Amino acid sequence: MNDASLIRLLVLSAIWGASFLFMRVGAPAIGPAALIFLRVALAALFLWCVALALRRTRAAGVHWRHYLVLGLFNSALPFLLFAHAAQTVSASLLSILNATAPLWGAVIGAVWLRQPLSPRQLIGLSCGVAGVVVLGGSEAAQLPAGGGLAIAAALLAAFSYGIATTYTKAASAVDPFANAHGSMWAATLLLLPTLFFLPLPATTPTTGVVAAVIALGVLCSGVAYLLYFRLIADIGATPALTVTFLIPVFGVLWGYLFLDEPVGWHTLFGATLVLSGTGLATGFAPASLLASWRLRHVQS
Repeated sequence: MNDASLIRLLVLSAIWGASFLFMRVGAPAIGPAALIFLRVALAALFLWCVALALRRTRAAGVHWRHYLVLGLFNSALPFLLFAHAAQTVSASLLSILNATAPLWGAVIGAVWLRQPLSPRQLIGLSCGVAGVVVLGGSEAAQLPAGGGLAIAAALLAAFSYGIATTYTKAASAVDPFANAHGSMWAATLLLLPTLFFLPLPATTPTTGVVAAVIALGVLCSGVAYLLYFRLIADIGATPALTVTFLIPVFGVLWGYLFLDEPVGWHTLFGATLVLSGTGLATGFAPASLLASWRLRHVQS
């Protein structure tokens, strides 16, 4: 990994960590469905402009079923569930629960592909579950009514990401940019009907809410996808998984700095269990990636 890729990795982690901050700001003000529709619609328009500039195509006529599946499980459903949870749950906790996605992916992959989990993966899964119990139990005790359901919604969102990851591995190869572009339009179409059942906001959204919506769509979806696919092209899909471990770091930091969210022992301990479990279940160690980066600098 060169310096440019490391910077992209850190920037991407910071952006995706901030997405939970923006949802925490926007969801209570305009509702989760409106927020997420605007998020995916803005992302689709942004990626459409990029596609025009780069002369890229989605091949929608060929891959439309694929985009619908990906748009549902990788965008529309998890975004909506996280936004629902963001009305109650802290941005810090949401970012940590998001890190369970690879755990769910390992379990779904084992069932889907009929490959039994290894002892290492079982230990990782147990650590992840223990981390969720520590986080969820401590947080739910301090949340208002419905807090437990909000945490369950966040876990279901991470589970949806696991489905999308497993599906993508088994599906026919499609260009990563086309995947992002096509799935955003599919998610927009899937979420469009929800707008007909939504009440209008009681008050005009503030400038901060509008900024959060735009940041979610353009920065946390459009720009983030471009960074992510550049990372995959430069360092490969497996090293790019490091972003999973870094998102909670930034998610907790942004929540602490901008929303005054407390960081207690249960947050740190639970996050450690979740991230350790993710590393064991996926067989990926971020330390090895950083070691290779240091080795490159020593050799140069």
